[in-house]
Amino acid sequence: MEYQEIKEIFQSHVFDQEKMCERLPANIWKKFRNAMNGREKLEEHVADVIASAMKEWAISKGATHWTHWFHPLTGMTAEKHNAFLKVGECGRPFHAFRGRDLLQSEPDASSFPSGGMRSTFQARGYSAWDICSPAFIIPTRKGGTLCIPSIFLSFDGTPLDVKTALLKSLRIIDEKTLRLLHLLGHKHITSTYVTVGAEQEFFLLDKKAVATRPDLIFCNRTIIGTPFPKDQTLDAHYFSSIPPRIISFMEDVERDLARVGVIVEARHNEVAPGQYEFCPKFVEANLACDQNQIIMETMKKVAAKHDLVLLLHEKPFDRLNGSGKHINISMCDNEGNNLLQPSNNFEKDQVLICLIAALTYGVAEYHDLLNAIVTTPGNTLRLGGHEAPPSIISVYLGKTLDTLFRSIAEGKEENIPAETYMESNLKNIPTLLAYSCERNRTSPLAFTGNKFEFRAPGASQALARPITILASVWASGIEKLAERIEENIYVGMDHHNAVMKAIRETAADGEKVRFEGDCYSKSWHEEAKKRKLKVPKNILESLDYFIEEKNVKMLFHLKIFSRTELEAYRNVGLNRLCNTIETELIVLKKMMFDGILPAISKQIILEGKALKYLTDADPKEIFFWKEIIATLGKMKADIIGKIAELDECNKKVKETEGLQRKAQLLVNDAIVLMQEIRKLSDRAEYMMDKDNRPFASYSELLVL
Repeated sequence: MEYQEIKEIFQSHVFDQEKMCERLPANIWKKFRNAMNGREKLEEHVADVIASAMKEWAISKGATHWTHWFHPLTGMTAEKHNAFLKVGECGRPFHAFRGRDLLQSEPDASSFPSGGMRSTFQARGYSAWDICSPAFIIPTRKGGTLCIPSIFLSFDGTPLDVKTALLKSLRIIDEKTLRLLHLLGHKHITSTYVTVGAEQEFFLLDKKAVATRPDLIFCNRTIIGTPFPKDQTLDAHYFSSIPPRIISFMEDVERDLARVGVIVEARHNEVAPGQYEFCPKFVEANLACDQNQIIMETMKKVAAKHDLVLLLHEKPFDRLNGSGKHINISMCDNEGNNLLQPSNNFEKDQVLICLIAALTYGVAEYHDLLNAIVTTPGNTLRLGGHEAPPSIISVYLGKTLDTLFRSIAEGKEENIPAETYMESNLKNIPTLLAYSCERNRTSPLAFTGNKFEFRAPGASQALARPITILASVWASGIEKLAERIEENIYVGMDHHNAVMKAIRETAADGEKVRFEGDCYSKSWHEEAKKRKLKVPKNILESLDYFIEEKNVKMLFHLKIFSRTELEAYRNVGLNRLCNTIETELIVLKKMMFDGILPAISKQIILEGKALKYLTDADPKEIFFWKEIIATLGKMKADIIGKIAELDECNKKVKETEGLQRKAQLLVNDAIVLMQEIRKLSDRAEYMMDKDNRPFASYSELLVL
């Protein structure tokens, strides 16, 4: 019955192509399809007809407002609601929504981050309809809003969002892949597209427990707190039975998402206590990015209804698993074939081999750019431990493909082995299909059978950013491989040898980034340096990779980013870093003076009162008791001293000019002092009576 209900409401709030086809005249529908496929521009008179149909449908669903829904450089979503309702000259109300409204809008751009691409007074901004992503309705208690996916540009046409670059990268990788496919003899293929399924990890906490924690309220993570007693042993939470309260939340999220066309194919408990995961259906990459934003917003709203708090921070709890957004990515042709699906025939697998060789080449050349795009303050805390890959970018192909590429390097041609099966030796258990590759959980970018899994992005990141860079890096590798094939053919080499020589050379260039072992191992970190792979010292070094000359040249050549836009990406990252640390600094100080320091005093008083009753105690026992009181007193004094140092550091930061210099002070000095204060605070928490603890503990937060 529940499944039937979701099936009945699926896409009920999406103005998809089926609804458009039903409601639009045939000639308008044809023009819209041509515009979607890039064959013609959508003219205003055509947009008028589409807007009218869209308005009537939206109002029939209870919508009262419309908005151009876009993704600014904050990585979140933005919307300015405009009413359908207008008043005529005679004072009569009517509904209006023109083609001009549908095609573009003019939200104020002054308060959105630009990374220095415009001055503050240059407030004009334009949003423009992305016709490839369907409009949808977000219902409210008394109506709803028609959301029109859009790009967002500054007054001079400079992109101020993450979608514009995404669309450029998806267009470029299609062009480069088509060129390669035609060189390989697949001239019947007319287009390709990237598909994405992004696993979304998250934490759910009780609202009342969170209300006692200023760090969770303002920073979305705990900046003090002793570890969870049970740690995160896999048998305690991972894939265990989902608590009823969480199941209820998940079911409501899935229904709301089904209405806007998002299918959640899997849900489960993750590794850490209080951590869970949603796995949506694979869809076209641009749509996947929009849907991921909808997923995050929907989860936040539904969590509030269940008296829960959703945490998308990459590392909300110290020493526990962090939350990622694992991007499963592949490519399909216009006939629906997955181009990364092995077939166990060398000629058929030539496309797969070429695409993998091209990706490893691109990653080898621009691995630092992939590192930069996943670098955020939260993800920096996550990468490198507890199920998260290290910040060193590498590619894992698995034994089968690794052996194949080594054979190609030696001039041999081997087929990818056919599907194999394994028996459980139990009569009632079916024969199992054995995949040709292992799943390396420590690798940032791994081939997992018929797709790649990019495991480095953080849970709170806008999906568009990492996909844009990954698609660009891949497109660069495909372009290089295609050029080599053409050069070989030009000098008279027969087609087969021209292709094989190009694959060998491209695969050899990408070999330095291929690693089949444990990416956590110390030996790999040493080996990575020998291979001249970038190993960033800190977040500042990672953000600087955006403006490395070779990265700027590649992205400019592909017409995805200008140098100014890449500098803006870096500056937005630096600004976010500074704002994050400064907020955490203020919250930490407040938590010390409002909670921890008074609690230490109460504990000292409690211990002192108890000590007075030990009139007949052994002197040694009294000595140890006094030692505890003295230790608590020293902790309080040390915390006060460190806060004074932190105040001085903060004063320097405020007096310092220049974003880079501010960030250096905060990273090199402030964070170190904050970590020292946390150690002292956490030691004090261990020694406190439960009633004296001012904030909910990890146990109280993580056990629902």
